[in-house]
Amino acid sequence: MTSQSAKAAQFSALHIKGDPVVLFNIWDVGSAGAVIAAGAKALATGSAPVALANGFADGEQMPFEMALGNIARIVKATALPVSMDLEGGYGAAPDTIAANVARALGTGVVGFNFEDQIVGGKGLYPLDQQVARLKAVVNACKIAGVAAFVNARTDIFLKAAPDTHCEDMLSEAIARAAAFAKAGASGFFAPGLRDAEMIGRLCAQVELPVNIIALPGTPDSKTLAGLGVARISYGPVPYKHMVSWLENAAREALQ
Repeated sequence: MTSQSAKAAQFSALHIKGDPVVLFNIWDVGSAGAVIAAGAKALATGSAPVALANGFADGEQMPFEMALGNIARIVKATALPVSMDLEGGYGAAPDTIAANVARALGTGVVGFNFEDQIVGGKGLYPLDQQVARLKAVVNACKIAGVAAFVNARTDIFLKAAPDTHCEDMLSEAIARAAAFAKAGASGFFAPGLRDAEMIGRLCAQVELPVNIIALPGTPDSKTLAGLGVARISYGPVPYKHMVSWLENAAREALQ
């Protein structure tokens, strides 16, 4: 059986600027099996589909114990590397985050998404506070002896309508990416950014591998690769498509 450390190295190596790894986000063992059968090289959960599939709203509303149980079952069911959407770490304080990361690593995961929005509040954590929180994630991985891929996420673009994305936002994102890289992050995640020119500039000016979500209106995978993106994920899109299909099929059967 492949060790957790070997899987972590395998997962990290998939992140290549211009040749992005595609992560078609899953939410349980069943969805993982379908994505594996389609030829996935790695798996990643999305917090929204995991929560929604279990009857909760997104935003750390699903109890952490349940989230751990869910990811543990997924890891056990596959030999592929698995990354967990940790949201904001299920806590504000670095010590709380570090303890939660240690528990998550105990399930066998080899990567995390870690966001800078204030879950349950407004806006983003000030940069110095988010750096301290991010360092807690990175240090917890070092203590566990697992070089997990820490995908540091900023919600600058996700919290604003696409037609309001501007130079100031891009500059702030680049500054955060630089600070996150210095803190030990493995990648930089900018969900919600859809403008090709801005994506290209972000990739050119950020040293970390850049992750973009393929939301409606986002350039296609070939274009994103040409812009220098290293990771393409799908967030809640697969789950929403599945639920829409299920509802339509059920309506046709029931009527």
